Amino acid sequence: MQFTQGMEYFFSGFKLISQKGLKRFVLIPLLINIVLFGSSLFFLYGWLTDGFAYMNSLLPEWLSWLEWLMWPIALLVILFSYSMLFTVITNFIAAPFNGLLSEKVELYLTGQKVNDDGILDTMKDVPRMLGREWTKLCYYLPRAIGFFILLWILPVIGQLLWILFTCWMYAVQYEDYAFDNHKVSFKDMKDDLKEKQTLSYGFGLAVMILTAIPFINLIVMPVAVCGGTRLWVENYRSKYRH
Repeated sequence: MQFTQGMEYFFSGFKLISQKGLKRFVLIPLLINIVLFGSSLFFLYGWLTDGFAYMNSLLPEWLSWLEWLMWPIALLVILFSYSMLFTVITNFIAAPFNGLLSEKVELYLTGQKVNDDGILDTMKDVPRMLGREWTKLCYYLPRAIGFFILLWILPVIGQLLWILFTCWMYAVQYEDYAFDNHKVSFKDMKDDLKEKQTLSYGFGLAVMILTAIPFINLIVMPVAVCGGTRLWVENYRSKYRH
C-alpha cells in the first residue's frame, strides 16, 4: 500500500507543475535540467559510440555480433547509473530554485507560508542550501561506489541492491527540499524517511523509471520536487509544524 502510494506522490507532481501560481517557479529548474541533461546525453551517446566501435575493432569478425548484445546491456546500466549521478550534480546548481519551488508548492497545498523571509534573506540562505547538497553528495558517493562494485560482481543480487540504493537516493534527494526548508537536519530527515521506507522506495522507483526515459526525464526534476513536497506535507509536516 505505502509503496504504490509513494509512486502516486511522484506522479501527482505532474499535476502540480501545471497549477496557476506554480508554473513560473517550475521554469528555471526545468530549463537547467533541459540544458545540462540534454547536452550531456548527447556527449554520452558519442562516447558510447566511439567506445563500442573501438571494442568491436578488437573482436574477431566471428564475434562482431556481440556488439548488438553489449549495446542494450550497457545502455540500461549507464542510463540508471549516469542518471542518478547526474541528478545529484545538477541539483547543486538547481538547489536554490528547487528549494523555492518546494516552498511555493507547500504554500499552495496548505495555504501557510514556510517562513516570512524576503528575497534578500533567501539569497543569504543559498550557501546553506548548497551545503545541504554537498552533504547529500558526500552521503551518496561512497555508497554508490560500493554498490556499483557489487553490481558487477554479484549477479542478480548486485543489480537488485543497486536498484534499491538508487530508489532510496532519489527519495532522499527530492523529499529533502521540504525538510531543508524547515531547517530539519539531514540526519533527522533520513530517520524520518526510514520510518516509512516503503513509501520512499515507491517514490524513488517512480523517479528512477522516468529519469531513464529520454525526453520525459527532462521534466522529472521539477515534478519530483513537487511530488516530494506533497509527500512531506501529508506525512511529516505535522511533526515539525505546531
